[in-house]
Amino acid sequence: MWKNKNIAGKVLARPSEWTGVKEEKKRRRGPYPLLQLCLGALLIFAAVVPENHLYRENSGQQTAQDPVVPVIRSENGETLESAVVQSKVKTDPLNLNAHAAVLLDGDTGRILYGKNEKKVLPMASTTKIMTCILALENSGLDTEVEISDRAASMPEVKLHAGKGEKYRLEDLLYSLMLESHNDTAVAIAEAVGGSVENFADMMNGKAAELGCDDTYFLTPNGLDAEDKESGKIHSTTAADLARILRYCISLSPAKEEFLAITRAPSHAFSDLSGTRSFSCVNHNALLTSMEGAVSGKTGFTGKAGYCYVGAVKKDEKLFIAALLDCGWPPHRTYKWQDMRKLVTYGDKNFEYKEIEKTGLGEETAVLVENGVESRVKVEIGTEHADRNSLRVLLGNDEKVQVRTKIAKSLHAPVREGTPVGQRDYMVDGIVIDSDPVVTAGNVELWDFEYAEKIVMGKFWM
Repeated sequence: MWKNKNIAGKVLARPSEWTGVKEEKKRRRGPYPLLQLCLGALLIFAAVVPENHLYRENSGQQTAQDPVVPVIRSENGETLESAVVQSKVKTDPLNLNAHAAVLLDGDTGRILYGKNEKKVLPMASTTKIMTCILALENSGLDTEVEISDRAASMPEVKLHAGKGEKYRLEDLLYSLMLESHNDTAVAIAEAVGGSVENFADMMNGKAAELGCDDTYFLTPNGLDAEDKESGKIHSTTAADLARILRYCISLSPAKEEFLAITRAPSHAFSDLSGTRSFSCVNHNALLTSMEGAVSGKTGFTGKAGYCYVGAVKKDEKLFIAALLDCGWPPHRTYKWQDMRKLVTYGDKNFEYKEIEKTGLGEETAVLVENGVESRVKVEIGTEHADRNSLRVLLGNDEKVQVRTKIAKSLHAPVREGTPVGQRDYMVDGIVIDSDPVVTAGNVELWDFEYAEKIVMGKFWM
């Protein structure tokens, strides 16, 4: 019910007014009983029908087919020079199998398509992309890893490494990412973090650093787990998971090593004693079934269902997609169907466009307090001044929003090149590029010393 609920309550709370039950004998019947009945039916109908149906034209709600340009006003020194025209995905027109899914622009990290993309769900072995990147960033590939009793006791899928056996970290990373071995994940976590618990803290710290606030790691392998004290489960969101992979393949200082491992078709190795040999095969079928596939990781547990996170490049466009709760056996191919739908959607509906950058204008200035001049001109920083355009991936109905923030005033003295603000270029509220705003000249402080200098200068002229 909507805002007519109170009206309906009043109508339904007084049945005697309509039925005549327990009325005083002396009460006179109203002169228009038929009119009263019609009015009551109308009020009940108003209470039952949702408000956004009754008042659709005036509700201000926006459908996916009717994008609007929001009115953006200047406030606190902030000016918005244009507005976004954005057609939001309100439902799931792609009819995905996954309960939660997202498609990101790999360049900017902004969401191009989402379905329950912020819902917290378990993510199974897709967890291992974080395990891998942390190991690469915090330990050398030749690091010696000894298998503990805890690691050896992990359930399938596993390498079956024995307690006390020793391996090179690099070899175990191939075991982790190609075959998704659970015992390998624990051995890596203990070698890098000292313990599984400490390594989980490292994982959560990195997630927070990346802005993945809805992610909570408990294990390095993604097995279903729950924190008994907080009640939190090992979980993430589709949006967070895609952001983590974007970091792994595009932003991390260890991105090249990560890509080399996750893209390898196979890898053979032995333990450090040379007594045992192993061969790993990459189970990421997307690498061989979709043109342009870059990297990815599969996952499955009883609570998470089938999960996947992957990246695909179409010409110059880089798409990153994440799928959570994408069916249970025997539907292991659902995730590949969804990946194709998402990548096809992104490729057909988004194109790179050149956006012209403009200057601030000759008269743009900031007030200067206690200065020999009342204003100082400002400009785009010289190191960015020659960048006249911006190349950005946009949908057919999207535009770039320009937001300029400039300080209202400065205190003298002011020196040329002093930062006083920033110009942001945004799409759908996501900042995709920024230029600094700086002062274009000097303004001295008006004080006794300056006044004395002026007077003496005139005296000796």
